[in-house]
Amino acid sequence: MNDTANNNAHLDKKSTTNGHLQDKLVKDSITHNQNITAQVQARQTTVEDSNHIASTNDFTQVQDLPTGTPQGQQTTMPNNNTINSVDNENTQTAKQTLFNQRDDINNPHTPDTDGNEETHFGYKTVNKAEKQARVADVFTSVAKKYDIMNDLMSFGIHRLWKRYAISLSGVRAGQHVLDIAGGTGDLAKVFSREVGRNGHVVLSDINAAMLEVGRERLINAGCNNVDFVLANAETLAPFDDNSFDLITISFGLRNVTDKDAALKSMYRVLKPGGRLLILEFSKPVFEPLSKAYDLYSFTALPIMGKLIANDSESYQYLAESIRMHPDQQTLKQMMQQAGFENCDYHNLTAGIVAVHRGFKA
Repeated sequence: MNDTANNNAHLDKKSTTNGHLQDKLVKDSITHNQNITAQVQARQTTVEDSNHIASTNDFTQVQDLPTGTPQGQQTTMPNNNTINSVDNENTQTAKQTLFNQRDDINNPHTPDTDGNEETHFGYKTVNKAEKQARVADVFTSVAKKYDIMNDLMSFGIHRLWKRYAISLSGVRAGQHVLDIAGGTGDLAKVFSREVGRNGHVVLSDINAAMLEVGRERLINAGCNNVDFVLANAETLAPFDDNSFDLITISFGLRNVTDKDAALKSMYRVLKPGGRLLILEFSKPVFEPLSKAYDLYSFTALPIMGKLIANDSESYQYLAESIRMHPDQQTLKQMMQQAGFENCDYHNLTAGIVAVHRGFKA
C-alpha cells in the first residue's frame, strides 16, 4: 500500500512539473510570437516609409550620377517644380508637385528664344515652342502599348534592326554608355550586360511615361548598373563633356525639334574616340517598296493604333514623322557638320531603316 501511495505521489508531482513546464513553454512561445510580430510591424512601417519616399522620387538627379563607379537604379526625381503655399502669416510650406508629363523637362524653345519660328509636327506646321509638348502627348499616350505595337507594326523585325545596331556599337566591358530616347530599354538592357559590373549605362528619355516603362522593365530584369535620367536630346544638360564611350539613339531623333542641336550635344558629351550610333527610319532605296511602304504606313498603322492602343492619331503622326525625317545622305552630312568623323550608314530592309555611325576625334 505504501509503495502504491508513493508511486501515485510521484506521478502527481511529475504531472505537476510537466504542467508547469508546458505552461512555461506556452508563455515563452506567446512572448516570442509577440516579439516577432512587433519586429515585423516595425519593418513594415520602415518599408512603407521608404516606398512613400521612393514614390515621389522616381528618376536620377544630376548630382547622383556616377563619377566612376555604377550607382545602380537611383530613385530620386528632379525637384525643379515646387509649389509654395502660405498657411498663415508666419508659416510657409513648400511641397514638391507631381511630375508634369506634358512639359517633361525644360523646353529650350520658347516664344522668347524662337519667336514665331515654325517646324513640322508630322505633316502639320507648328511653332517650335509647341512641338515638344505635342510629342510628349504622343508618347505619353502610347507608352504602355509601345512594345507590343512595335512588334505588330514591324512584324518583329525591329528586334533584328536593333541587334544589328548593337553589333556596330563596339561596346566593351567597363565602358559608359548613354542611350538617348531609350524608351522601354531594348538597347540599354543589352548594353547593361555587355559593359558588366565595372561599366555603366544611362537610359535617358524626355518623356516620363516612357522612361517609367523602361525603368520598371530593366529593374525587373536585374540590370543593376543602369541609371534613368530625364533629359532633352537637344541639350543633354545633366551630362558633363566627354562622359560616354558610346551614345545611341534608337527611333528617337526624328521626334527632336532641333536635330542639329541634338547632334552637337551628343558630340559634346561623347569622349574622344567614342562613337555615336543612330538607328532611325529612313528613305527606302527601292521605289516599288517605297510606295507599298507608304500605303501600309498610312492605312494599317493608324488602324492598328486604334485597335491596340485606342489612339489612331498618335500613329498617324508617327507615320508622318518618318516621311519628314532627313534621308540617309542628309543625316550623314548633318553628323559631319556637328563634328563627327568617319561617318557612314548601313541600310536595313532596303532603306526602310538605316544605322548611321560617327566618331569623335
